[in-house]
Amino acid sequence: MIVFSAQPCDSKATRKPLNLAYLRTEVKAIATSATEAEVNTLSNQMEISIGLDQMYRVVRHFYLLARKQGGILALYQLQMAMPQIMEEAEAYSSAIDAFAKGNPIGDGIGPLIASKMAEGAQSREIEQDTIMYETGLDGRNLLLVRAKGPGGSVGKPGLAVEKLIEQNSPSLVVTVDAALKFEGEPSGEVAEGVGAAIGGPGVDRYHIEQSASKRHIPMIAIVVKMSNKEAISAMTQQVRLAVDEAIKRVKNTILSASKSGDTVIVAGIGNTMGIP
Repeated sequence: MIVFSAQPCDSKATRKPLNLAYLRTEVKAIATSATEAEVNTLSNQMEISIGLDQMYRVVRHFYLLARKQGGILALYQLQMAMPQIMEEAEAYSSAIDAFAKGNPIGDGIGPLIASKMAEGAQSREIEQDTIMYETGLDGRNLLLVRAKGPGGSVGKPGLAVEKLIEQNSPSLVVTVDAALKFEGEPSGEVAEGVGAAIGGPGVDRYHIEQSASKRHIPMIAIVVKMSNKEAISAMTQQVRLAVDEAIKRVKNTILSASKSGDTVIVAGIGNTMGIP
């Protein structure tokens, strides 16, 4: 059976526990004059390149193994898997171009929404590569959290939200993120759910859900649906048009699930490539 798991970037289907600290150290050693934002972007590009290289090695391995052993069934499996593998490879290839040009990617929808809701409020760093804004909405005190841009970074939203929960005892936690759509679903569709909308190995989700559950704080998840290619490539028009609808849903959720005087945390989850 062919097992394919190359996961180089930060879309919902491409997050994995890679040693990013070591990767950043290597990037800094090579690009000694790079800024922190440039280091983040170069690290993302290296992750994508590693993923493409892994794809090549996996495909070559099964092809050569089938030739060596005369395993026609292994070749059949490889042939059946190739359309999906090529779709992933094309997505990663287009992601390299987006990161090289500094364009916002689909996975940056969460941070983009948080920035638009901040409306010029002053930001401050709350965790490594993670910033927050404090603003208001109809008498509610909003604490907006997102990764620090414009370099490609996802920050530490789990630790940031956990810290804000401990310090402010909010009445509601709202997370906004991109989500992979099924085939046949329209890109840019906005959906709601419960819990924390955040991918990855689960560490950040644990910090958010454990802290909120312990204090009986309701958690609402709002996601914008897109394909894997749209998540790691330059943000498409369909995804960009969903920003206003997602903001409207976030505000309606806050107004219906909290009252005047309450504190609400809104975390925009995702990669801040190209988002200041």
